[in-house]
Amino acid sequence: MTHPVAIRAEDAPERPAPSGFPADLMAGLEGRVKRPLGSIFGLRNFGVNLSRIPPGAVSSLRHAHEKQDELVYVLEGHPVLVTDAGETQLGPGMCAGLPAGTGNAHHLANRGPGDAVYLEIGDSTPGDVVTYPDNDVQVVPGADGKARWLRKNGDLIR
Repeated sequence: MTHPVAIRAEDAPERPAPSGFPADLMAGLEGRVKRPLGSIFGLRNFGVNLSRIPPGAVSSLRHAHEKQDELVYVLEGHPVLVTDAGETQLGPGMCAGLPAGTGNAHHLANRGPGDAVYLEIGDSTPGDVVTYPDNDVQVVPGADGKARWLRKNGDLIR
């Protein structure tokens, strides 16, 4: 497969499904748009998403990765980074790093009047476990290496 050398990021196709979250947890994610950029170029070691969240929405359920680092870089708007340590107001040109393995759950909340647009950059370390401390969900690698969505009691969601 041939990959492009360059594109206009806003022209990248949207991710078809919002995520693997159970339907009962999707309300705060409505209107969120993610455009995966790294895969367009055939990148395998890290991912990049151009993400947009409307007013009143969040980037994700608050979560923590065991193995995968994350970095966000704000392009537009003023999202609030919510972590275990509290809240940090972000704005255009600001970035935040979220190291793996700390257990520090995080997400962005858009409480402003306009859309928040940012880049999400993360590595692709296999075998990552993602915990969602505020919700009854976790993601663990299955024997086949694919993500398994579970309730915290171990019941399979999908």
